Amino acid sequence: MGNRLSKITTRTGDDGSTGLGDGSRTPKDAARVEALGDVDELNSQIGVLLSEDLPTDVSALFNEIQHGLFDLGGELSIPGYTAITDAHLAALDAAIEHYNAALPPLKEFILPAGSRAASLCHVARTVCRRAERRVVTLARNEPVSPLAVQYLNRLSDLLFILSRVLNRHAGGTDVCWQPKRHAPTE
Repeated sequence: MGNRLSKITTRTGDDGSTGLGDGSRTPKDAARVEALGDVDELNSQIGVLLSEDLPTDVSALFNEIQHGLFDLGGELSIPGYTAITDAHLAALDAAIEHYNAALPPLKEFILPAGSRAASLCHVARTVCRRAERRVVTLARNEPVSPLAVQYLNRLSDLLFILSRVLNRHAGGTDVCWQPKRHAPTE
């Protein structure tokens, strides 16, 4: 892996460029940097979620996800490097299966709402979808492992499921969308 940071302020980015893990420099608004930024934002959003009252097993899962996202960030920061493996996907698939099995089937669309933790999980899900879109955009022009896209796709599904779990943990349920609902009149 690249160099460890011993000095945070280097001023090398003052020209609008940033260093990648392989030592090369690229514009701060390059597709690779955009993808890295969204993965970093997602990891930070999960950090905020971890400050909530969560079931112990969900907290441990989020901790593992943060490490996986850091692996993904490392992968994206070094063109041609691969860090996300089939084991990362298998772990997400197992978690999806485990947590979804305890939930009632959905008959309606649900709103991103409910408890604070569930709502924060929905925010993390939307950031995850954006990160996925950025990685797909990057993959159109530069080499990116297909597992990176698959990881983010699976993770967004898991975050949706976990938002439902967290609503139940807080004593609530899903907040269902009401189609054809009319706005109140004044």
